Amino acid sequence: MSTLARRLQPIYAPLLHPKHSPRIQCALRGNQPKCTRQFHASASTLDLAYDLHDNGGKATGAPILILHGLFGSRKNNRSISKALARDLSRPIYAIDLRNHGDSAHDKEHNYTVLAEDTEAFLKKHDLKDATLIGHSMGAKTVMTIALRNPECCANIIAVDNAPVDAALASDFPKYVEGMRRVEEGKVRSQKEADKILEPYAPDLPVRQFLLTNLIRPSPSEPLKFRIPVRTLANALDDMADFPFNDPDQARFNRPALFVRGTRSHYVSDETLPIIGRFFPRFELVDVESGHWVISENPEGFRKAVVEFLQEQE
Repeated sequence: MSTLARRLQPIYAPLLHPKHSPRIQCALRGNQPKCTRQFHASASTLDLAYDLHDNGGKATGAPILILHGLFGSRKNNRSISKALARDLSRPIYAIDLRNHGDSAHDKEHNYTVLAEDTEAFLKKHDLKDATLIGHSMGAKTVMTIALRNPECCANIIAVDNAPVDAALASDFPKYVEGMRRVEEGKVRSQKEADKILEPYAPDLPVRQFLLTNLIRPSPSEPLKFRIPVRTLANALDDMADFPFNDPDQARFNRPALFVRGTRSHYVSDETLPIIGRFFPRFELVDVESGHWVISENPEGFRKAVVEFLQEQE
């Protein structure tokens, strides 16, 4: 790996993480009962919208799936998908997760159902030896898939998130409130929407990102968000959780790359021991960016992914 990478040996510190804590505390002792998380099967999986980037048919290697973060869509990953298809000669499936982009909506939104949808996508399209890449919400989704069903992918790349229960940044509830205000305002233009959203999302790039979800259902109707804002607002606690909390019961022994932004708090040094227990073959790369690694530093992210995957060949 490049000089930005730190190859870490497996870490088996006897640690678990309490819900919504940025620290890993709670040691396992003696013969105490193991902590387990109950899984439930959803009533049905949803078909996922996607774009296939295959470098004009020249990309014929093992497939790569790339999953966006909360409030995002496959369109956010269009440029990086094209670049990776070209550099790696591998087809890239950029996916819209449920309740995002052009995929179907459902009131249930947690990492178990997100994983089930993606596993069904892999099966439907007969995708073998896939690499799963995910940012933020997508990162926890690919981690969940890897721990639920280690045989369904060759390796994973988790971008700026860790396999812990940890509170989301306080910005996310503000974004939701701002989007609600936009819809209540029955705005007719992006400019109106931006003005309403500004107090809730002061950074222009963030507002532009959120407003990519704004659509006009018909010429006579006001603008509205194509994502189900209320459903996702109700899912914020689930997005902070992680559905595994015992590395002795679930472990992914295949290669895993964790990419974190140098100015982001989502993958602190304190989370590294638990990452090492769930993913004993993990590597870590720091990319100069905040939480939005792929959009803030696409070249740094591209280099990290290409070097990691070329090592696996």
